[in-house]
Amino acid sequence: MSTLALDAEALYRELLRGVQQLRTPDTRLVGITSGGAWLAERLQHDLQLAGSAGVISSAMHRDDFARRGLSGASQQTQLDFDVTDARILLLDDVLYTGRTIRAVLNELFDYGRPGAVQLAVLVDRGGRELPVQPDFAAARVVLPAAHSLALARDADGRFSFQVEGP
Repeated sequence: MSTLALDAEALYRELLRGVQQLRTPDTRLVGITSGGAWLAERLQHDLQLAGSAGVISSAMHRDDFARRGLSGASQQTQLDFDVTDARILLLDDVLYTGRTIRAVLNELFDYGRPGAVQLAVLVDRGGRELPVQPDFAAARVVLPAAHSLALARDADGRFSFQVEGP
């Protein structure tokens, strides 16, 4: 069995370059809880942007809400700006089926009608169940469906990946 080794810090630097290309002066960074929120927070700092990045949760709009409830919803949506007509750059750590993005878009529209929404991810692992594609992905990997890939952050703010599976 082969081991997947991903350098999360190297991928973060690639994501930083991609975000610099995608964003305009009026783009607002919004991270999806929890890994995407960590990315947005660090990008906001590294790009020396004023204010704080937004955080958005998919918990209330998930299509598996009846089964999962609010599990994993420790961080709730916090958007300290007017979403209406805003240019939003959504950030997430891992894009898989597309269902989290669908839920996040529903949550975002509860706050207003953005002018444009783009998506940048650290890793696109394929396996889409909905027609969702990132505008930028730092890496693309293929993992068996039984495996999970999650971003971790240490006390110093450094990123790493955890791969779990049978």
